[in-house]
Amino acid sequence: MDIKILGSGCAKCQTLERITHEAVDELGLSADFEKVTDPGEIASWGVMSTPALVIDDEVVLSGRVPTSDDIKLLLAR
Repeated sequence: MDIKILGSGCAKCQTLERITHEAVDELGLSADFEKVTDPGEIASWGVMSTPALVIDDEVVLSGRVPTSDDIKLLLAR
Protein backbone atom coordinates (compact mmCIF):
# COMPACT_ATOMS: atom_id res chain seq x y z
CA MET A 1 0.00 0.00 0.00
CA ASP A 2 1.29 3.46 -0.91
CA ILE A 3 0.13 6.34 1.31
CA LYS A 4 0.81 10.02 0.77
CA ILE A 5 0.05 12.81 3.23
CA LEU A 6 -0.41 16.07 1.33
CA GLY A 7 0.05 19.29 3.26
CA SER A 8 2.35 22.06 4.38
CA GLY A 9 3.47 20.33 7.55
CA CYS A 10 1.03 22.18 9.80
CA ALA A 11 -0.40 20.70 13.00
CA LYS A 12 -3.40 19.21 11.15
CA CYS A 13 -1.10 17.57 8.60
CA GLN A 14 1.02 16.11 11.38
CA THR A 15 -2.08 14.80 13.14
CA LEU A 16 -3.32 13.15 9.94
CA GLU A 17 0.06 11.51 9.47
CA ARG A 18 0.15 10.27 13.07
CA ILE A 19 -3.34 8.77 13.10
CA THR A 20 -2.81 7.19 9.68
CA HIS A 21 0.38 5.50 10.92
CA GLU A 22 -1.51 4.31 14.02
CA ALA A 23 -4.41 2.94 11.93
CA VAL A 24 -2.03 1.07 9.60
CA ASP A 25 -0.29 -0.46 12.62
CA GLU A 26 -3.57 -1.39 14.33
CA LEU A 27 -4.84 -3.08 11.17
CA GLY A 28 -1.54 -4.91 10.70
CA LEU A 29 -1.06 -3.51 7.21
CA SER A 30 2.16 -2.85 5.36
CA ALA A 31 2.43 0.62 3.84
CA ASP A 32 5.00 3.00 2.40
CA PHE A 33 4.48 6.59 3.56
CA GLU A 34 5.43 9.80 1.80
CA LYS A 35 4.93 13.40 2.91
CA VAL A 36 4.22 15.81 0.07
CA THR A 37 4.72 19.46 1.02
CA ASP A 38 5.34 21.08 -2.37
CA PRO A 39 2.31 23.28 -3.20
CA GLY A 40 2.62 22.57 -6.93
CA GLU A 41 2.62 18.83 -6.41
CA ILE A 42 -0.31 19.07 -3.98
CA ALA A 43 -2.26 21.07 -6.56
CA SER A 44 -1.42 18.49 -9.23
CA TRP A 45 -3.49 16.01 -7.22
CA GLY A 46 -6.47 18.38 -7.52
CA VAL A 47 -6.34 19.14 -3.81
CA MET A 48 -7.31 22.66 -2.87
CA SER A 49 -7.60 22.17 0.88
CA THR A 50 -5.13 20.33 3.08
CA PRO A 51 -4.43 18.06 4.79
CA ALA A 52 -5.19 15.37 2.24
CA LEU A 53 -4.73 11.63 2.20
CA VAL A 54 -3.82 9.65 -0.91
CA ILE A 55 -4.04 5.87 -0.82
CA ASP A 56 -2.67 3.93 -3.80
CA ASP A 57 -2.77 7.02 -6.05
CA GLU A 58 -6.36 7.99 -5.15
CA VAL A 59 -7.22 11.08 -3.12
CA VAL A 60 -9.56 9.67 -0.48
CA LEU A 61 -9.82 12.67 1.84
CA SER A 62 -8.99 16.35 1.90
CA GLY A 63 -9.59 19.46 3.96
CA ARG A 64 -10.09 17.85 7.35
CA VAL A 65 -8.57 15.59 9.97
CA PRO A 66 -10.65 12.41 10.20
CA THR A 67 -11.06 10.12 13.18
CA SER A 68 -8.96 6.99 13.50
CA ASP A 69 -12.06 4.93 12.67
CA ASP A 70 -12.56 6.95 9.46
CA ILE A 71 -8.98 6.20 8.44
CA LYS A 72 -9.44 2.49 9.14
CA LEU A 73 -12.51 2.42 6.89
CA LEU A 74 -10.58 4.14 4.10
CA LEU A 75 -7.69 1.71 4.46
CA ALA A 76 -9.99 -1.31 4.33
CA ARG A 77 -11.46 -0.36 0.93
